[in-house]
Amino acid sequence: MGRLFGTDGVRGVAGGELTAGLAMGLAAAATDVLAGTGAFARAQDARRRPVAVVGRDPRASGEFLEAAVVAGLAASGVDVHRLGVIPTPAVAYLTAALDADFGVMLSASHNPAPDNGIKIFARGGVKLPDAVEDQIEARLAEAAAETAAAAGLARLGGPSGVPEGGFGRVRDASAEGQRYLDYLLSTVTGPNHAEVGPLAGLRVVVDCAHGAASMFAPGLLRRAGAEVIEIGTAPDGLNINEGCGSTHLDALAAAVVEHRADAGIAHDGDADRCLAVDATGQVIDGDQILAVLALALHDEGRLAGDTVVATVMSNLGFRQAMRQAGISVVETPVGDRYLIAAMLDGKFVLGGEQSGHIIMLDHATTGDGLLTALQLLAQMARRDTPLAELAAVMTRYPQELINIKGVDKSLVASSGVLREAVAAAEAELGDSGRVLVRPSGTEPAVRVMVEAVDPGQAVRLAGQLAATVRGLG
Repeated sequence: MGRLFGTDGVRGVAGGELTAGLAMGLAAAATDVLAGTGAFARAQDARRRPVAVVGRDPRASGEFLEAAVVAGLAASGVDVHRLGVIPTPAVAYLTAALDADFGVMLSASHNPAPDNGIKIFARGGVKLPDAVEDQIEARLAEAAAETAAAAGLARLGGPSGVPEGGFGRVRDASAEGQRYLDYLLSTVTGPNHAEVGPLAGLRVVVDCAHGAASMFAPGLLRRAGAEVIEIGTAPDGLNINEGCGSTHLDALAAAVVEHRADAGIAHDGDADRCLAVDATGQVIDGDQILAVLALALHDEGRLAGDTVVATVMSNLGFRQAMRQAGISVVETPVGDRYLIAAMLDGKFVLGGEQSGHIIMLDHATTGDGLLTALQLLAQMARRDTPLAELAAVMTRYPQELINIKGVDKSLVASSGVLREAVAAAEAELGDSGRVLVRPSGTEPAVRVMVEAVDPGQAVRLAGQLAATVRGLG
């Protein structure tokens, strides 16, 4: 069996790889690792039991998976604040704000409705390092062996199976979402909301992907003063990310043009991403958003180390724009957890991915799509500048991205044939482009990306490499 945790938590088809039993077992294992003996003893002094916050996106499977996680936590002696349907970054924020020992989010982010996932945040709302995830996996395997007769669903406590501090209690904490929104608004108005309507005068279309942002993003933008047209805000548990949101921008672009809006904002299913379109319906990707925010912080003298952190997927045009502005770029593997690790290591405040994960450590511990939208729109309003003009700070080089499913991802690193094909493509491109072939950390797929000045060349080389990957089996 491979590693359970991927790039962003544990994911799989709900009811298939991702069962209620696995969710309950992970909750118990996370309790042992994140609120074990030392944390438990500390917690007993003040509140008797450890505390966890639990949220989910609106996909139907989240209901039974949430119940399983909550059961696993409470049976392990953890008091649970049940947040209900809420964005992933809100779970991270509330883990810190409520002084919880850890937080759990049930979401498969941008994946389709049949998928789901379990994301875990440590104390302070930070993502888990690989070593801690490995500890949780190891504890899960141990518990499964210890409790095989109960199919791994029971966590060992004292001799009777009751945890030392008693069973945890579960409370409805859905109202805490307002605390999160108030905090986000304070990042553009100040803690007392002294600045009235920082987005006043802007007409914005927001697409919430029928996801967790549906009950949060439109109201937040309205409170900030924008006129808001909302789409993708009718989740039914089955339509999340379906033809909408940050992975399907056509509907947003059409709505922006139809309503003569100044900009459009797109979130994914759990609202940790933000992409945009300008007034003409042209896509503004994560690299462009990151460039706008980096230059703004640089101009204000608030870009720590004059450095921004980006992934290997970031566009060549982004790197050139940063170099011209005197801003250094630190490169990481794909995944916001790697961005955050590099940011913490270098004490940098801004990082992001082309896909729309933007991390602003001055304000948040993880990528936050609602926060990103506020900050981007605030730049438009403060500078009285159209989004297209702001985004023009970088030239976006053509990139061809192909996702290949149904192949063994492990062969990407071991195939000599693929290595030769990549080397040939790189030799042809020279300094005018680059190639990236990597297994996805969030989907059962291999991603092929070719970047070139000539879009036709990018399409041709990406197609050739994709054919090579498909031939691996």
